[in-house]
Order: sequence, then C-alpha cells, then structure tokens
Amino acid sequence: MPASAPALAQDFPVANDTLHRTVAQLLETAAIRINGDQPWDMRLNAPDVPERALRHGNLGLGEAYMDGAWEAEALDEFFARLLRTRLTDNLLPLRMLWHVLRFRLLNLQGIRRARKVGEVHYDLGNEFYAAMLDTRMTYTCGYWESAANLEQAQEAKLDMICRKLKLQPGMRVLDIGCGWGSFMSYAAEHYGVECVGVTISKEQAAWAQERYSHLPLEFRLQDYRDVNERFDAIASVGMFEHVGRRNYRTYMKVAHRCLNDGGLFLLHTIGKNIRRNTPDPWIDKYIFPNGDLPSAGQIGDAVDGLFVVEDLHNFGADYDKTLMAWHENFETAWPQFEAQLGERFRRMWRYYLLSCAGAFRARDIQLWQWVLSKEGVPDGYRR
Repeated sequence: MPASAPALAQDFPVANDTLHRTVAQLLETAAIRINGDQPWDMRLNAPDVPERALRHGNLGLGEAYMDGAWEAEALDEFFARLLRTRLTDNLLPLRMLWHVLRFRLLNLQGIRRARKVGEVHYDLGNEFYAAMLDTRMTYTCGYWESAANLEQAQEAKLDMICRKLKLQPGMRVLDIGCGWGSFMSYAAEHYGVECVGVTISKEQAAWAQERYSHLPLEFRLQDYRDVNERFDAIASVGMFEHVGRRNYRTYMKVAHRCLNDGGLFLLHTIGKNIRRNTPDPWIDKYIFPNGDLPSAGQIGDAVDGLFVVEDLHNFGADYDKTLMAWHENFETAWPQFEAQLGERFRRMWRYYLLSCAGAFRARDIQLWQWVLSKEGVPDGYRR
C-alpha cells in the first residue's frame, strides 16, 4: 500500500485487513480518508463497515450508517467527492445481482405495486413534511437563480412551470402526481386555471382537499393510467421517477390522449446519465420503493412519434441547494418527531437527504423539465 494511504483505525480489531486496505485506497482517490480530520472523511465506529460496503454496495454502506457504525461530519460532501470519481459505476457486488435482475425483468411499477411508495414514503404524515418543506408543501426541486431561500425558490419554480405551459385564465389543467397540490394551487391563484390532480397518497389527497377547498381544484386518489379525459395543458412534477422503464411508453400514451390539440405538456423529473443503470438498492429499500430514474434516451424513446420536444431545461445543480434546505429544516424540527420516529429513522433520513444532495452536487444525477407538444408549436416554442 502506498505510504500516503489512510491509516486504519486502531481502537478495535480489524476484521479483514485486506478489505480495509482496499476501501481505504478507493476512498483515497476521492480525497477521503478513513478516520481523517476533514469534515468529509469517514470515521469508523465499527470494524465491519468496509466489508459491508464492498459486499452490499450502498445498501451495506447505508445500513451501516443507520446502525451508527460510521460517521462523516459533512455527509453531503463525502458523497459528492465519492461520486465525482465514478468509482462506484462498475462496482456490482454479486449479492446485489438479484436487485439488478428484478428491475430489468419485472414490472415493479404496475398498478398493484405502484401504491407502495405512497404508503411507505408519502404517507409518513403531513405534519412531518410540513416541518421540512415550504408552506405549499412542494416536494420537488426549487429554482434558485434569483432566490434567497426555499420559499422563494419553490415559488420561482412553480411560476416558471406556469409560464412554460403558457397558462391562461379558464384553462383546464391536469397534474399527474399532484402531491400536496402546490402547482395546482399556485396555478389557480395566479393564472386563473382549473385543475385536476391525481395522486396515490391518501395523506396528500386529504390534506390538499381540505386546504384548497376554496379553489377550483379536484384531487383524486387515482392511478395515472386510469385518467381518460381531455385537458388544455398537463404538468407532471416529480412523479415520473416512480413510473418505471417498462411503463414509460404507456405513461406518454396517457398524456397524449389526455392533451388537447395545441396544448403543452411539462414533464419535471430527476434523471440519470446512463441508460442501463439500476436503481440504488438502499434508496429502493428505505426511501422510494420501486423507484426508477429515467435517462434522457429513455424519455426520448417514450415520446417517439407521440410528442415534439419543444424545450429541455436542466437545473439539477439546484436540487443540491433544495435538499440542503430540507435537511436544515428537518434537523431543526427533529425534536418534535424524535419520540415517534426514533434515532434510526433520523439517521436514515439524514443519509437520504445528504447523499442525494451530494449526488446532485457531483452532477451524478440531473433535474430536467421537458416541454412537449403533440404536433409542434407553430412558428416555434418560446419560453
């Protein structure tokens, strides 16, 4: 091992010296040291962390963090540095082979399975999300170009969507995956439109129906595949990540049949850089069951022959700031949820928010807004 390689911890027996040295050398290429003194360094509290990481990938690393087996003061920067090196791109532990095969061979986002993410993630409780998010409960990336805080960033994003869709008073708009109704409420209040929103989360639907009962909004607990009406415009903000590669074409066909001729469809989604990629096993198990990030090519395949791509806007770097703001709110509000959720949940949620912030910072994943039309905008589309 080179003399510059990080030293192994000496306060507990080393279970497998070779694995420790291998992990130490890998991390060194990202300027991360084991038991170093920089905020992004990995500090071990148990000897088996390297073995868990190598044998189970991010699933093992994340579960070890949840167990308190390791720490990093700046967990977001730990992941940003690690992912910039692309060290993990070609690491596929054999024990993760079934995880890869199930995503490639099975439709994990069929109608029966699709509701699982609503039950596991979005139905955690409205009070919990209200403490972490902005006042409209916008659980998607903000737009920070001129924003000084989370509230401004989310309002800027919502207004940008309305402008990109060319909304006008009296239009009827569909929101596929409406969440807590942030886009619908903003569009109704500021652009005078009527909206129908579909969600698979009963908590979201109940909260939005009560809060926005004074607006011309309809919230449905409904799968997107069951919508069969026509609308002047369609938005889908942060839902396509749950559709799954086997359903992308079906999703686009639904949008196509529901969009009036001359209307616009805005798709806001996180995306990956590599087509043949597998969802992260830790995120799949603990945060977003059966989630599947699309590549630009997969979206292109799905819209082929159905839509004209009028505009494609990437502001993925802004998700870093959004996630860090959510994390700050989460940590501030944690005392009111500690007794109910427990320390293991806190570490799980911290790992989720900060690892994702690091991934966006490293530009390992992206945030796209696609504007689509059925036949092409005459004389061209202008933002």
